[in-house]
Amino acid sequence: MAPESTGDLQTQKPAPTRLKDAAEEELEKLVFGDLTGFQAGLHADRDGDYSSEDDNEVRLSFNRALGDVEQMEDDQVDSGSTKPTDLVPATSTDLVKVDGSDSESETGKPAWEDSDDERLTISLSTNPRLRKLRTTELDDVITGTEYTKRLRIQYERINPIPDWSLPQKDSERPKKSRRTLRQSQSPEASSDEEDEVMDIDLPTNNSLATLLQSSSTYTKRSKVGKLPPETLDISRLRDANYLAPSHSGIQSLSFHKTHPLLLSAGFDHVLRLYHIDKKTNPPATSLYLQGTPIHTAAFHPDGKRVIAGGRRRYFHIWDLESGKVEKITRIYGNQEHQKSMEKFKLSPCGRFMALCGAHGYVNILDAKTGQWVSSVVVEGVVADISWSIGGKTLFVANKGGEIWEWSSSERKIESRWVDEGGVGLTTISLGGNDRWCAVGSQSGVVNIYDRKEKVKVEGHPTPKRALGNLVTGINVLEFSDDGQLLCMGSKDKRDALRMVHLPTCTVFKNWPTTSTPVGSIMCASFAGSASGLFAFGNQQGKVRLWEIR
Repeated sequence: MAPESTGDLQTQKPAPTRLKDAAEEELEKLVFGDLTGFQAGLHADRDGDYSSEDDNEVRLSFNRALGDVEQMEDDQVDSGSTKPTDLVPATSTDLVKVDGSDSESETGKPAWEDSDDERLTISLSTNPRLRKLRTTELDDVITGTEYTKRLRIQYERINPIPDWSLPQKDSERPKKSRRTLRQSQSPEASSDEEDEVMDIDLPTNNSLATLLQSSSTYTKRSKVGKLPPETLDISRLRDANYLAPSHSGIQSLSFHKTHPLLLSAGFDHVLRLYHIDKKTNPPATSLYLQGTPIHTAAFHPDGKRVIAGGRRRYFHIWDLESGKVEKITRIYGNQEHQKSMEKFKLSPCGRFMALCGAHGYVNILDAKTGQWVSSVVVEGVVADISWSIGGKTLFVANKGGEIWEWSSSERKIESRWVDEGGVGLTTISLGGNDRWCAVGSQSGVVNIYDRKEKVKVEGHPTPKRALGNLVTGINVLEFSDDGQLLCMGSKDKRDALRMVHLPTCTVFKNWPTTSTPVGSIMCASFAGSASGLFAFGNQQGKVRLWEIR
């Protein structure tokens, strides 16, 4: 007879546990360690029985701070009625206070300071990349602490604190646009379900139409005063055409009088407008003029139109509000004297447009209609022209150094004088409410005349100062709106740019330096005196943007 089966697990009895002898326990402790104390600690935590009196005191103080949490209702705990700061008593060694302020924010001291900074010396003139940190030309060796401060100041100039990170009042916060969003109706949804209204921030529109309709202007400086004659506090901003570069050299630059717009033009046939925000300077719009390499482009004083001309028998008027482009093809009665419209100047009053022509002719047009008004005829070849404030007087200079003053009201030449040493005159400019007259020549000499002094000897006035800092032909003479600065430059040599202080007529020595990215300068322009912006274009197609403080 077969024995009964013992494979049933439910009825099978477990084998008895064999006790370990002393030798096995000693071997287990040597291999795995002594776990007796660890297991006793686990049982003590589970049972709530601490082994020492100090542990009991800590537990009792913690229970008193917590209160009778076990007796609290669930809704009281979930609603946040008990603050985390109330659970743990604050001590004198706490780093973070209840109100969220720490000791570092109150004292204003950094969290960590290197004691070696005071003993460290750094030379600013030896390293070309550190020369921009100098305050004067003779500034050389500084300590590590001063070096850290200047690096922080330079970083804040290049990367200013964004407006969104600063605390704002409720009245200054931008209003949100409300948009109604309808939820998708499911088969189980009610038919009379109301629309959901959400507050969302719509993207800002930086189009040209928005800029012209707004009253925004250039960012103003905190303090506008007289500039010191020795050093120029100037910082570089991101290039104006960084996001929309030009495909040729920059031939003309013009700042808008009221709105933060900069106009650039060149031989690539494109007029470009940039929104100058001192950060990214996004492009506002552009206009392509087919078959017209642009030599000169400028905003009309009314700010609503742009006039552009090149080496052609026509010029264009671009209406910024409507987008309409008008082409002026001829000047009736003076076609033989006006074969090119590449060089012109608009009067500050906005009434006249002066065009440099051939055979000593300067044609005066109506800036609104483009119709011929009058002509100025001088001897020789016209080198350059410049308008006075209000458009009352037009200065016409020929290459022989002779200058004529033509009255727009009387329609005749009132006076004539000769530039001192003026051989090969290239450009002329007026500034400072017509007080200053700067004349540049082919030799690189710039004569500055103070028209208030009116020192004339038989038509030969004496310049207040003759500047010979440049050695090649002058093609850039530009005054700032407040008449404190004069920019002079030459395209025939790289980095030939100087900034002159008025009324001392001295050249700033600290800028530009050998590391300033000037290149071959072609044109320059100042924005309003309140903004402190200055830009120049070079032959490499870059529009360098700077801020004068």
